[in-house]
Formats: sequence, C-alpha cells, structure tokens
Amino acid sequence: MEKTTTSREYPLLSLTGLVVFPRVIMHFDVSREASVKALSAAAQGDKLIFMVAEREDHDPDDPSSERNYRVGVVARIKQMLRTSDGLTKIMAEGEYRARATSFDFSGDYPKVTARRFPERRVSLSDEEETAYLRLVKGLFSDYAQKMPNAPAEYVKSILGSDSLQVIFDNIAVSLPVDTPSKQALLEANGIDEKMSRLLALLEREIEVMGVENDIHDMVREQMIGNQREYYLREQMRAISRELGEDDTGEYEVQEYTDRIKELHLEEEYEKKLIKEAKRLEMMPPQSSESAVIKTYLDTVLEMPWNITTEGKTDIAKTRRILDRDHYGLKKVKERILETIAVKQLAPDTKGQIICLYGPPGVGKTSVAKSIAESMGRKYARIALGGVHDESDIRGHRKTYIGAMPGRIVNALIEAHSSDPLILLDERDKSSHDYRGDPSSALLEVLDSEQNVNFRDHYVEIPFDLSKVMFITTANDISVIYPPLRDRMEIIELSSYTREEKYHIAKEHLVPKQLAKHGLSKSSVRFGKAAIYALIDNYTREAGVRELERTIASLCRKAAKEMIEEGTTQVKLDPKKVEQMLGHRKFIDDVVSKSDSVGVVNGLAWTAAGGVIMPLEVLINDGRGVVTATGSLGDVMQESSKLAVSYVRSIADRYGINKDFYLDKDIHIHAPEGATPKDGPSAGVTMTTALVSALTGIPVRSDVAMTGEITLHGKVLPIGGLREKTMAAYKEGMHTVVIPKGNKPDLDEVDDAIKDKLHFVFADTITDVLDTALTRDPKKIKHETAKLGF
Repeated sequence: MEKTTTSREYPLLSLTGLVVFPRVIMHFDVSREASVKALSAAAQGDKLIFMVAEREDHDPDDPSSERNYRVGVVARIKQMLRTSDGLTKIMAEGEYRARATSFDFSGDYPKVTARRFPERRVSLSDEEETAYLRLVKGLFSDYAQKMPNAPAEYVKSILGSDSLQVIFDNIAVSLPVDTPSKQALLEANGIDEKMSRLLALLEREIEVMGVENDIHDMVREQMIGNQREYYLREQMRAISRELGEDDTGEYEVQEYTDRIKELHLEEEYEKKLIKEAKRLEMMPPQSSESAVIKTYLDTVLEMPWNITTEGKTDIAKTRRILDRDHYGLKKVKERILETIAVKQLAPDTKGQIICLYGPPGVGKTSVAKSIAESMGRKYARIALGGVHDESDIRGHRKTYIGAMPGRIVNALIEAHSSDPLILLDERDKSSHDYRGDPSSALLEVLDSEQNVNFRDHYVEIPFDLSKVMFITTANDISVIYPPLRDRMEIIELSSYTREEKYHIAKEHLVPKQLAKHGLSKSSVRFGKAAIYALIDNYTREAGVRELERTIASLCRKAAKEMIEEGTTQVKLDPKKVEQMLGHRKFIDDVVSKSDSVGVVNGLAWTAAGGVIMPLEVLINDGRGVVTATGSLGDVMQESSKLAVSYVRSIADRYGINKDFYLDKDIHIHAPEGATPKDGPSAGVTMTTALVSALTGIPVRSDVAMTGEITLHGKVLPIGGLREKTMAAYKEGMHTVVIPKGNKPDLDEVDDAIKDKLHFVFADTITDVLDTALTRDPKKIKHETAKLGF
C-alpha cells in the first residue's frame, strides 16, 4: 500500500452516483471512453487510480474540475474485464482517502494530482468504543430486518466485526442515500465524527423504511379488500339474475332518461346526461360510484332549466311595497322603479347587477328582500363573508370525492326559478388564497354579456344567468376587485339621519318589537321624546340595529314591570327611559353657545352620522410655534398649516400684524381629544377661528360651517353634507356655511331641515368670514391696535 503523503499524479475515474470508501471492494461497470482509458493506464502501471464522485447538480459531460468533489479514494484495480456489449467491468478495492489539488483533462484520459488525506486520530476509551459498537450494531440490526433481501453473509460480517473503522466503511458504502450524504461520510474526519454521521443516517433510514412498510401493508390490504368486494358483488349480481331481480336498475335508468328528455336541453348535453344515466346499468346499486352518478343527475335535474317566475311589472305595487318596508332610501327606490319601467317596456331586458354599499345596519339586505317581493321574483341569498375558494362559486369538479355544485347553482335550486333575485351579501368580506380567487369567478357571473353560458365545474352544462337579477352588498367598495366593481351599478346607502331614525323606529321597529314581546301599542306607549332620547343618548350608529336592540330591551323591561306590578299600561318618556336603561351612554355634542373669539362650530361626518365639532384657537406671545391638539390626523394637521399661511396672505385686509407668525404662538384645539379626527373639510373652520383670534372679533355661535380651502382662499366641495346639516339642525344652528360646489347636494337634504336652516354658499373664504364674524372686517384696525398685533 502507498504510504507517501506527498502529491503525485493518478489516472482519474469520475463516478456518477457512487462513492467509494477505503477497505471496501467495489464492483461496477464503466462505459465512458475517457474513463476506460484511465483504467487501462492504471492497470498498466501500479494499478492505482483516484476515484471520486461527481456532483449531482453538475453537467456530467462538462470536463471541468467543478464537476467532481475534491475528496476521493485511491483504489487498487483488482480485476478488469471488457464485455462484448462495450462495457468494462471493474473490481477494485479502496486503499486510502486522498484530496485532489488539481485536475488535468487535456490528455487522452483525465488525470489528477492528489495527496493522501489522513484521518484525525481520536483516542476513544474502552467504554466509548463499546458504546459506539453497541449503538451501530443495534441500529444496523434493525435496519437489516427492514431491508428486503439483505445478504445474510454481509449482515453477519458487520455484526461479527469489532473494528469501528471496518464497520463504518462497509455500512457506509451500502446505505441507499444520496451522493452528498455519502460524500459527507467519506469526508468526515475522525472516527467519532464518522460514527455520529453514520448513526444519524441509520436512524433516518430505519424511520423511512418503517413508513414504507406501513404504506405497503396498507395498500396490500386495500387491494385484497377491493378484490374480495368485487368477487362478492359479482356473485350477488349473478344470483340476482338467476332470481330475476335485476329490473330495479333498468327501471331507475329509464326514469332518469325520461326526466332528462323532459328538460328539452340541447342535443349534445342531453346525450351526455343520458350516457351518465346508462352507466348505472353496469354498476352495483350499493357501489360508491353509483351514488356519485345519482347525486350528479339529481342535482342537474333539480336545476330550474325552463322554470321562470310569472312576476308582473307593476310600478305602483313596487312603490307601495318599498315604502311599506323602508323609510327614506330615495335613490334605491327610484333605481328599482326605473328597472321595473324598463322591464315593462322591454320584457327581454337582461338581468341587472346592482351594488348597495354603506355602513352596517342601514338596510341593504332587507332592501333586497323587498325588491324581490315587489318585482314578484323568487329570492335567494348567498353569504360571501369569509369565502376564499373559487370552488365555492363555481363548484368542484365531480371527479373529486365529496364534490358539490357552487353557491350560484345551489341558490338557483333553492329559488326554483331561472330568473330569481340573488343577493350576494357582504361582497367585500371575501378573500383569496392558494385555492383561487372568488372575485375572478364572479367576473363571469356578474357580466350580463358572459353569464348567458355560465358553467359550473360540477354541473358542466351551461346555464343562462342573464335573466337573474343580482344585487350585491358591501360596507367598503374600495376593497372590491376593480374589474368586478366596474361590472356593477353602485348605489350608496348613507347613514340614517336623526329624523329618519325616528320615523324608522316609530313606523317599523317599535311595532315589530311590541308584537315580538306580546305587547300592544296601547299597553306600552312610546312617546316622541322617548324615541328621540333613545336615538340621541343611548345609540350612536349609522344604521338602526342598536336602536332596535334598545327598543327590545325597553319592551322586556316594560313586560316585566306590567307582570310584577299588575299594571296594564307603561308610558315611556325620557325620564322613564333613563329609569329603565340607566344613565345616558352618550352626551350631546360640545357646541359653542355664545359668540366667542377664536371658537367656531365646525361640522364633521362620522360613520354614525354628522356631528358638531367646535374648533378653538388661542394666541399667546411666543416664537411663532403652531400647535394642533385633539387627536388630529395628518390631513387636519396640514389644514392648520394651510390656514396659517393663508391668514398671513390676507393680514393687511383684516388689520392683522404681518409678523404674527414670528412673535405669537398659535394653539389650535378640537375638543374630545380622545376621539381621532381627520379630513380636509375643517379648513374653513380653522381659518375662521384663526382670523377671529388674531382680530379679536367674536364668531357667531348660531353659525356652523364646513369646507376645504386652497392656498388662495377658494372653498372646495366636501362629502357627507346630508349628515352634517342634520347635526346643525339638531343642535339649533341658524346658519350653515357650505361650499358653493355642494349646492346641488341639497336635493338630498330633508325638506324639514332646508326649511329651518339658512344656507350660505361660499365660493371663497371671504364669504365665510363675512357670514361668521360678528363685526365688519373693515373696522378691524383699531381693534387689533388695542390687542398689540
């Protein structure tokens, strides 16, 4: 054996999927011409050749050094035999480990310069060596028992050896692991590292083989069971034929065939369904596949292929039903009446897609029910909240176990009509994941040009959805997929005003809850003031759900009082309401009640409706610091800076010291500091309060205002005008200043509010100041002189 540790040149044999270990005899075949030449060169010399494994991730035809690992084994060729089919059979024994320093692929055969790679010497105690021997022999014994066709002599030679090195080499070469794992064993330095790696691989292989055996046993048992079931079923069918009892299947198939023909489908799809039905003749009635086919055919036959609703398009009836069930909602009602009118003039009009969006509790779902009743259509609701799988809409393909149709098909079956009103509720609450996006499936459903041939994955037969009227609901349309939003006509249901809530409670909620609790109008009397007390002091919401729950609570308490005290009538007024429900949950808005300097009544919109939001400005000597407090958002912070800049530009006109921003500190505050506030509509309010504080002129307490301003003093339109004017009306304001651009929006404001309030349409901030300040701005200079501005 070669003992030198200096580098020398060897013929190179690159091995694919094979790692050679020292002290192990290997048998393998060689076919590459360059490799055969290298073997021949070694055989003609000292019979030593450097064998190294090729990397799995490298091109085997690439003759570069990166193709091979660096650590290999110098082996001695024991036998070399060329066969008739062009292969060269080799028997070689690993001599010692070596590390390549360079590769040479330029000659007739590849060469390598390598030096011996001795192992790190490790001194194991007798106890450590015994422990390693017991561990490795125990694991190998378990491994050999699970390994099929393990040679008995090979197992016996390993279990009978007491050399850790010999055991390691013989086990490592035969382990069925990938090349990188075997190479790691070869490169391990020291017997302790080698045994640790080998034991870990043995444990993993034992676990994998155990799982493989379990799977094999399970599959085998299943095959045996299926074969047994097949033979038994064939015997049962033969017995049934002998007894003449096999008419049932034929009768069932004939019944399915007759029902399919009654649908009058296109010939292609009729043949497809009849073919499915005839498959039942060849199957045992109790088989699982027979049940799948029957379920499929039953689902298809239950669909309303040629069933329509004989609804009448009566505008007067529609208006009466909508007014009966809902107070207000003018836009929605007008849109439905338009649909009815068009349907009356053009009966073949395709189904419409309407999206009702607004805050919770404003009646979106109940409106859809009333629309279905008023149009004489069947009604079905599909809840989309939490849906995140496309198959929920389009169904599962029937090849899957437990497949079922989608929600659209189920809604049609539930409605039993091909032209129902289908409500897609909470459209904005659906999501998507790796199983698909429901929004993509709804693109076809909600497109009247495409849904003529809607295909459910389960049914696989096109169904015409163009006659269906789809209504979707959402709280936030911004999260709806834009292409889907583009297919819908969007109608906003804004929050109810105080007056609307009063009428809804009086005409709908109170009678409903009285009847639900076994009470009558005469036994429990809800006074007007009591209802307003509930709206103002016990609920703060956009809709009326909490109001209805509060009314129900009063009904329960009234019923309890009548039973306990033996009374026959309970009259509800604000005092009685507070006695029953406890102290008020909400207090009135903070409003400036007297003409004050630097205090302005602004108008704001919240999800629960409009509110009065006073803004206060205080001027102190200082260094020009502008402070804004009251949980103001980024937009309001910017509005405060914009107001200061604009006031500087008009300082001369109003007699304000031009250098106020240098020697005066300005503090802007919005009361109720715990409530976050934001939006651009406070621009005119901040500017007015700032001018008032700097000039010393009070602001009228009976004036409320809203509007966004620009750097040049233009007043821009805002949103939520309907709710904001209701807040001004509720708090007894006399004048409301709004942007001139919002003048058309007054059509949505209640007539009662327009009669009570005086509206000023501001084009510039000058219009606002002329209305809000108590004195003429032209007479300001002597006032500002007194203040030292």
